Amino acid sequence: MESLVRSSAPSRPLGLGDAIKSQCRLFSCVAPWLVEYFGIPCHDVYDELVSQIKKWSKADCIDGGEKCMYKLESANAHFIKAKHTTPVKKYTEDLNFRLIPYLLDIGCHVPALSVSEAWYTLVDYGTNYCNLYNLIDGSGLNMVPGYKEMTNDFICTQHSSANCTIF
Repeated sequence: MESLVRSSAPSRPLGLGDAIKSQCRLFSCVAPWLVEYFGIPCHDVYDELVSQIKKWSKADCIDGGEKCMYKLESANAHFIKAKHTTPVKKYTEDLNFRLIPYLLDIGCHVPALSVSEAWYTLVDYGTNYCNLYNLIDGSGLNMVPGYKEMTNDFICTQHSSANCTIF
């Protein structure tokens, strides 16, 4: 099983709880997909994620396709809950981001989760991974100092074969 790690921030090893959570739903992207580490405060990460979700809320958003139809359900300084609907089959996925300050509040650790509501989606082509990644990429958070993403196919179904330019 190959892991993908970008950048050089300290990592958190996967624990038994992570393995159990990843098996509770077969087709999901489970924390820590984003043991996203950002070298910026959580309030900045919050602002960027919420802004990007709102920007991509319409069915005909400027970036089109899977980068549209996000819906902000709730948000506070420590937690963001959203939904994403696929444009063709209208599947809905639940997205959750936890924002955890670290390094004396100058960094932000963001475990994230995307889970398909349809239990019968046997192959998701990395859709749950892309739901999360596209928001990070679209907001530009993947370019901030200290950014690091950690995931693998065990944690995030079909991560290694995902093509987030179409999903």
